[in-house]
Amino acid sequence: MPAAARQRAVSARAMAAADPTSFASPSCCLTRHLYLRCRVDFGAQALRGTAALTARAEREALRCLVLDTKDLQVFKVTVNGQDAKFVFGEKHRFKGTPLEITFPFELRRGQEAIVEIAFESSPKSSALQWLTPEQTSGKKHPFLFSQCQATHCRAIFPCQDTPAVKLTYYAEISVPKELVALMSANRDGEMPDPEDSCRKIYHFSQNVPIPCYLIALVVGALESRMICPRTLVWAEKELVDKSAYEFAEAEAMLKTAEDLAGPYVWGRYDLLVLPPSFPYGGMENPCLTFVTPTLLAGDRSLSNVIAHEISHSWTGNLVTNKTWEHFWLNEGHTVYLERRIGGRLFGEQFRHFQALGGWRELQNTINTLGDKNPVTNLIPSLNEVDPDATYSSVPYEKGFALLFYLEQQLGGPDVFIGFLKAYIQQFAYKSIVTDDWKQFLYSYFKDKVDVLDKVDWNSWFHAPGMPPVKPMYDMTLANACVALSQRWIKAKECDLDSFSSADLKDMSSHQLIEFLALLLLEAPLPVSHVKQMQQVYDFNAINNSEIRFRWLRLCIKSKWEEAIPLALKMATDQGRMKFTRPLFRDLYSFDKSRDLAVKTFLEHRASMHPVTSMLVGKDLKQDQ
Repeated sequence: MPAAARQRAVSARAMAAADPTSFASPSCCLTRHLYLRCRVDFGAQALRGTAALTARAEREALRCLVLDTKDLQVFKVTVNGQDAKFVFGEKHRFKGTPLEITFPFELRRGQEAIVEIAFESSPKSSALQWLTPEQTSGKKHPFLFSQCQATHCRAIFPCQDTPAVKLTYYAEISVPKELVALMSANRDGEMPDPEDSCRKIYHFSQNVPIPCYLIALVVGALESRMICPRTLVWAEKELVDKSAYEFAEAEAMLKTAEDLAGPYVWGRYDLLVLPPSFPYGGMENPCLTFVTPTLLAGDRSLSNVIAHEISHSWTGNLVTNKTWEHFWLNEGHTVYLERRIGGRLFGEQFRHFQALGGWRELQNTINTLGDKNPVTNLIPSLNEVDPDATYSSVPYEKGFALLFYLEQQLGGPDVFIGFLKAYIQQFAYKSIVTDDWKQFLYSYFKDKVDVLDKVDWNSWFHAPGMPPVKPMYDMTLANACVALSQRWIKAKECDLDSFSSADLKDMSSHQLIEFLALLLLEAPLPVSHVKQMQQVYDFNAINNSEIRFRWLRLCIKSKWEEAIPLALKMATDQGRMKFTRPLFRDLYSFDKSRDLAVKTFLEHRASMHPVTSMLVGKDLKQDQ
């Protein structure tokens, strides 16, 4: 093989092992600390400032550093104070543009240098949503929040935007003085901005190394309430008391998680309730979990999302997937831990009930995506694939199902939690791939290798569709849901009078969610059935977002035209993708609402989160 071809082959192998969603080469040079100074400009909808990265050479005679960027301007780069040459590479359709920096001197292996970049973000940054005062609860002040997972930190400042790299950070953020800035870090005080008396500067430090996707910033008219010594709940004034009530169980969940997984290393655990356009249920930003206001049910029934985000403090934030192809390591383990917390607090039957609900959620996802679709593999290939476009419940629920199945094969919950604790201890502060996890599993259970060898690893990891085996579930709490859903499925027109509000009197909101989820897995009910269901159960009056979402989907699938405005309202009043995307997809599939769905989306597009708008646009064939 000629030398050039051999070099290309070596490069190709290195690329295969690297992160397919990043331009960075951490095997050559590693960024270990960030000092971020920036000014939040609501008028220009931009962050402007400097990012100083402490970079360490991982090989001899290092002369360059490649960073990820997306829609950024870069004005100047210095290395240890000396001007450095820089050039942008070719723009990629979703990865952004590599920034290639040439050092003015060579670095020896192990030597560090400070690379400082003067930058400005774009108003169309995919990481940031700028809200006008009208889009907030208070209607007086603008609002900004970031969402960097999976690959959007590069749309704020140049960085090695791969979960393979972890760094500490210190930040100084200048904002209008009537607003509050918060980050995924410890708050280190505030001071007047010496350059502008109308502004103040907030200081932050994060001393635990984190991947860039966990860097987070929010700026708005925020207030806080203390719910326990290590937890403040932050929200706009209009929602702060309601939020403090809803999330009062956070400390009990934290204590349970520490008991299950080991010490909590992050110091504070604050919660932030965002405006309704926030695209996820929650985001596990360290020291400051971001959550959607759709969790504010009034009865704490949706607090499992808080247990999930708390669990990420160990699985995801401490032990991290090295690339997004191994996302199940973050999410499968986090769902497992979340449900173990639920089991401790609300009983083992409840844990099994939640686990079974997860299996149904997985069935629903695979029905939607198709059981031959490679994105339903537990470990998908992300070569030339945007991780946002493949986001689904698969890494969460297929990952959980594997761990739940292994728990049952290897000796039960008490035995398996021992493994989880040891796994966290072994890989804390590191980024790993599935093989690392599997090797550790085999070494921890070295006396049960015969059991592990019977697991169909290839199907679990690399086959699309449902898992090869279904775990066992305690059905105690699910039986009532199954029985009632079967009554509706089998009911003839003449049976509809046999239903009454008494059917639901002993059912919890969790069981109502499961009842509706079971109906959604079946062929659509006749429209007469959903009309009668509304008549006797009055689901339209329920504001619990998880119940309302499934109920409206059921109505649209049954082609009940009266539900169209309600479904459109839910799809646009909030922007959580778990709700907004399926509602818009169902409305698009119904001939009577297709044109209205497209029209409504186009009217709301400008006020939607950039990722939500991109994905709903794809779903409705309105890609720009």
